[in-house]
Amino acid sequence: MTSTGEEQGGAGRDGPWWWERPRGAVLDVGLAAVSAVECAVEGVPFAHEAGLPVPVGVLFGLLVGSTLVLRRRWPIAVVLVGIAVSPAAMGFLLGVVGLYTLAACEVPRRITATLTSMALLATLVVMYVRTSGDQGASQSFVIVLSVFVAVALTVPPVLLGLYIGARRRLMESLHERADSLERELSLLADRAEERAEWARTEERTRIAREMHDVVAHRVSLMVVHAAALEAVAAKDPERAVKNAALVGDMGRQALTELREMLGVLRAAESPKRAPAAAPSASVATVAALVGSFEDGPGPSLGELEALVGQSRAAGMVVELDVRGAGAGVGYAAEVEQTAYRVVQEALTNCHKHAPGARVVVRLAHREGEVAMQVENGPCGADVVQPGLPSGGNGLVGMRERVLGLGGVFVSGPTDEGGFRVSAVLPCVPRGA
Repeated sequence: MTSTGEEQGGAGRDGPWWWERPRGAVLDVGLAAVSAVECAVEGVPFAHEAGLPVPVGVLFGLLVGSTLVLRRRWPIAVVLVGIAVSPAAMGFLLGVVGLYTLAACEVPRRITATLTSMALLATLVVMYVRTSGDQGASQSFVIVLSVFVAVALTVPPVLLGLYIGARRRLMESLHERADSLERELSLLADRAEERAEWARTEERTRIAREMHDVVAHRVSLMVVHAAALEAVAAKDPERAVKNAALVGDMGRQALTELREMLGVLRAAESPKRAPAAAPSASVATVAALVGSFEDGPGPSLGELEALVGQSRAAGMVVELDVRGAGAGVGYAAEVEQTAYRVVQEALTNCHKHAPGARVVVRLAHREGEVAMQVENGPCGADVVQPGLPSGGNGLVGMRERVLGLGGVFVSGPTDEGGFRVSAVLPCVPRGA
């Protein structure tokens, strides 16, 4: 089935038979009725000229004019009928509407051009034959009049149909492009929301890891010192006072680091509170939060000596071995923070699971990388466990940190009954 310009503007098919909408059916039936009446009237002189009974001529005109109802279904057939009855001088409306429909529908242009030429030639010949017999009309006038009438009845409907068809195809193309853009925008919005959710999840994991590293280490040392304080409170008051002071220092340091972290969170959220439905705002907030953590002040490799000193003050035997010509060279902030946190968490695990064991902390500066290793020996059988809780997140957090920077992380028990944590981070000296 072909479609014409006046069929556009609806979204579905709800008309009878080959019509897409009821209004199209009403229009075609009305045009067919007018054309049938016209052809029936023109059938009377045709019957006289052909020597046929008048009712036969009228019935023939009714049938010819009624074929216009099929113009959307078979436009080529309607035009051919109009060309066939042109010698009978009937079907004016049939020919004009048929040519318009033919030009507006999706018929190959060569067929449209062929049928238009046939209709033009048929109209020209019929007009010339009917006017050439008039007395007093010159030959040139007859030719000019025939050409004018043939062009007037053929060219305007074809041009109008071509324009309507091109406009309809343009509107269809624009609608398709608009639908495509709408689908793309919806897809981009979905992807933006997914990225925002991924960024929020990653940042929650990062915050949890930071909180675990800060709180677990400090609180573990506080528990160790509190246990030592309880054990020597009655026997050695001076040592008890020293341990109490260390517990206070550890608590104040933990509170300071927690305040700094919470300050970063508030600073990232307070300037602009965007609605939750805006994915781009969520991404911007999370990105600002990530940048605040990475760019803000944090621990570095230069503080390893102090970190080891805190564990020694808690009674742990810790040996620090730093090697490499780059011992005094600074690295990127995220590299130094990650290296520090790995050593810190490893020492925390030693306090939890290997109290009284000898611990060796090794740090090696190599070309293009920095390596760290924390290894503890077996703890004695008579050592009292401090009873520190363990959530199983320490090794997971260390692995995530190291792999996030493209490094290598290995952990596991040793042959001597201890435990070893090793990590290698790729890095470039700052300012290189």
